[in-house]
Amino acid sequence: MLARDWYYNQRRQIGLDNAVASIYDRHDDSDVRARAALVALGVQRGWKVADIGCGNAVLATEAALMGAEVDAVDISPAMLALAGIYARDRKAQIRTQPAGLLSFAYKPNSYDLIVSEFTLHHLPDFWKAVALTRILAALKPGAHFYLRDIVFVSMPDGTDRDVEEWADFNIKNHDFSRDSVVTHMRDEYSTFGWVIERMLTEVGFTLVSTDYHAPLHGTYLLRKPKSNGQG
Repeated sequence: MLARDWYYNQRRQIGLDNAVASIYDRHDDSDVRARAALVALGVQRGWKVADIGCGNAVLATEAALMGAEVDAVDISPAMLALAGIYARDRKAQIRTQPAGLLSFAYKPNSYDLIVSEFTLHHLPDFWKAVALTRILAALKPGAHFYLRDIVFVSMPDGTDRDVEEWADFNIKNHDFSRDSVVTHMRDEYSTFGWVIERMLTEVGFTLVSTDYHAPLHGTYLLRKPKSNGQG
């Protein structure tokens, strides 16, 4: 086979999303909220967990402290350096991997949980589907994928209103600069919630729950069907 020079270059997006390296890193209670999310997801000692687009590894570190075996994956060397520092400060053992959704290494059917927050929107829709297919293959049958991302909930005629509301929300609640918000809209690949939902089910996930809890934020809990055909 010829070298895959047509394959999408994930590294072209490095540096565009510094403001949301992790949605947790802007708050003093970030570790508490990350742990609460992991408890809700049922993380248990001995689980194999991957956090893809881990940022500074708040969530990955909390999973490790709960006894999980954790792969913290990020395309940005700077973020992985921060992840290593944060984990060492918390005396947690994580494995870091310099990769993205299209390139993270995995053994099929090996993870009990995969988490990805505010990373998928870096990929055009075709490559989103490729990434989701890889995540599905990496999970054990019956295991879960927890996805949070920037999505449009409305139809296109509401975009102007939604973007302004989202900008105001993030500037007020997360101390984002307006330049960061502009970058998200102009240079990244956010898509519609209904597109993401259809994509997730088309690649083979069972959609357990959805939550459009903030302007342009969507949260999805997915399950890989069991090998006997059950959901």
